[in-house]
Amino acid sequence: MANKMPDTPLLDQLEDGPWPSFITGLKRLANDEGKQYAPVMKSLLGQLEHSYETRKGYWKGGTVGVLGYGAGIIPRFSEVADKFPESREFHTLRVMPPAGMHYNTKLLRDMCDVWERHGSGLIAFHGQSGDIMFQGADTDHVQSAFNELNEMGFDLGGAGAGVRTSMSCVGAARCEQSCYDESKAMQSVINNVLDDMHRPSLPYKFKAKFSGCANDCVNASHRSDFAVLGTWADDMKVNQEKFKQYVAERGRKEIIDQVINLCPTRALSLNDDDTLDVDNQSCVRCMHCINVLTKALSPGDVKGCTILVGGKRTLKIGDLMGSVVVPFMRLETDEDYEKLSQLAADVLDFFAENALEHERTGEMIERIGLVNFLEGVGLDVDPNMVKHPRTSSYVRMDDWDAEVEKWNKRKQSAAAE
Repeated sequence: MANKMPDTPLLDQLEDGPWPSFITGLKRLANDEGKQYAPVMKSLLGQLEHSYETRKGYWKGGTVGVLGYGAGIIPRFSEVADKFPESREFHTLRVMPPAGMHYNTKLLRDMCDVWERHGSGLIAFHGQSGDIMFQGADTDHVQSAFNELNEMGFDLGGAGAGVRTSMSCVGAARCEQSCYDESKAMQSVINNVLDDMHRPSLPYKFKAKFSGCANDCVNASHRSDFAVLGTWADDMKVNQEKFKQYVAERGRKEIIDQVINLCPTRALSLNDDDTLDVDNQSCVRCMHCINVLTKALSPGDVKGCTILVGGKRTLKIGDLMGSVVVPFMRLETDEDYEKLSQLAADVLDFFAENALEHERTGEMIERIGLVNFLEGVGLDVDPNMVKHPRTSSYVRMDDWDAEVEKWNKRKQSAAAE
């Protein structure tokens, strides 16, 4: 097996068609004669072909780690090691990437060199939670690989029932739509709960993601337990001269069809003189018009974030979008970021104490109720959590206006004190 490429008729079919195939990458590593990982990759291809033939996976877990850590290594031991001995161990190191996914070419080459020395040469940028996935090391090389990566400044990410690796969009570093410093927010929140990442002690996993605007380039709202989305509290900025240029270049019909009519709340209207009116009270900051007319439209000046809790993929009760728990929070000063970090820690503590085994944050909130969750983490119920309550057939509106007045009076009294 170590000296011969296995026959892989089923895997070969995955290389057909117009799209790149991971099989091509595996074969390239297997054919890299002279490298210590080539026999491992040949064996891996043989086992994968065997799995396709039998329609069964043959990897089992175990216990593999590095000194001082309880997570970050995904153990994989082969159940068919007698048939494919060279790939009997194929562990994965989950490594936390830099915030915003910033790399230079030297760093990438250095990481590749580390994994050629200690692993299979197979690296995935990035896992769904953002990890750099160094895939394919045996037990003897896990610690040595981590030591070299750690010397380069990298740390292991999350695995198991603990805080998982966080993600932030490139945001303020390159994107003009960014409404806060995503990298700073990510660093503040994760560094404050790092022990729960390295030594998992939670009922189940907990993910945090940070997007600079509602485009949500890291899928925070529906793929993380604690989602921070950039937004603004004042009016959207409009450059009428640039907008007129768009109308002149594209025509009124295209602007109406592609922008005005696609506004989800009908907050936009095109005037006879080719200027734009914006009903900012109805605007929900969906970013569509800004994406289409980037030079003419931009976020307002009072920037900050909206915080959502409970997003996740299917588990016990199906997919969930995050629930808004903080409609708007300014993120400008160090104190603002400390406040965000403390809120994340409070949510994590409440989750640790109240969730059932193998239950995500969103499922816990569904079980105990959002009001109880808000009370538990010290957040007030805010009418702004529901943007258009009268359009929802699931919300009773009896005496709603009176309740809003009571809430406003309580806020005014608290501010006066």
